[in-house]
Amino acid sequence: MLVKSYAAAVQGISATIITIEVSCSRGIQFYLVGLPDVAVRESHERIISALEVNGYKFPSKRIVINMAPADIRKEGSAYDLPLAIGILAAAEQLNSSRLGEYLLMGELFLDGSILPVKGVLPIAIKAKEEGFKGFILPFQNAPEAAVVSGLKVYGVKNIKEVIEFFNDKQELSPTIVNIQETFYDRQQQFDYDFADVRGQENVKRALEVAAAGGHNLLMVGPPGSGKSMLAKRLPSILPSFTLAESLETTKIHSVAGKIGDNSSLMIQRPFRAPHHTISNVAMVGGGSYPQPGEISLAHNCYFF
Repeated sequence: MLVKSYAAAVQGISATIITIEVSCSRGIQFYLVGLPDVAVRESHERIISALEVNGYKFPSKRIVINMAPADIRKEGSAYDLPLAIGILAAAEQLNSSRLGEYLLMGELFLDGSILPVKGVLPIAIKAKEEGFKGFILPFQNAPEAAVVSGLKVYGVKNIKEVIEFFNDKQELSPTIVNIQETFYDRQQQFDYDFADVRGQENVKRALEVAAAGGHNLLMVGPPGSGKSMLAKRLPSILPSFTLAESLETTKIHSVAGKIGDNSSLMIQRPFRAPHHTISNVAMVGGGSYPQPGEISLAHNCYFF
């Protein structure tokens, strides 16, 4: 039987839909094609263990999986869940009638628990654009993806919940985020507030001028004089994020895996303070598996 499940690959701060085609027929071989990296190929062992622990049998058949488009490199372990669900559907252990309506992402533990992944906000935005009904992803990532209106986001903790959902044995509750409460009502809650500073009047005046005019600022002084303390508090006197700026910044931090657990949006302008020994790649981004650098993470923010 041939079935299709859907996932996504993040390129830069945008996502591309990945169609996972699974063919199950007589035989014993297992083939995974479509330019997967080592972490994707190793999903075979994680899926076998996760299914067996939860009472499901990995099919003893010839399984061919194609991850299309094949010219895009598939990286990381976030494809475990859509691969496992596709294999069960192809083996007719899972009802595939609604499989095309949902995008799936998640890494599997050997016991079937689902671990959080990076870049779910751009994936959720792409899922809405492509007309998917829902997005099934790790429970910890659900608040982040739920800020995208018009898309049902289901956070799950175990692969068994997903299997029973498609087999109509269990209902999943969508995660709902109140943008008013999450974003607008919390914009003036700062971990480091400029109003907490006592004294330092000349430096505070310089910071206010720099913030108002968008100027650069050089602070020189001995250790302990308050340079970092004052710099950390500068974002609290900068203009508040607009929702568009917040989404744009959150996408970058989401791809880099810098969004905290159970967080949804970047509410305040982040403070970035790279060390003077930082490498070029860490500063500007890139590497074997390209990631945003400090310059990108400081977009719409403050850089010290």
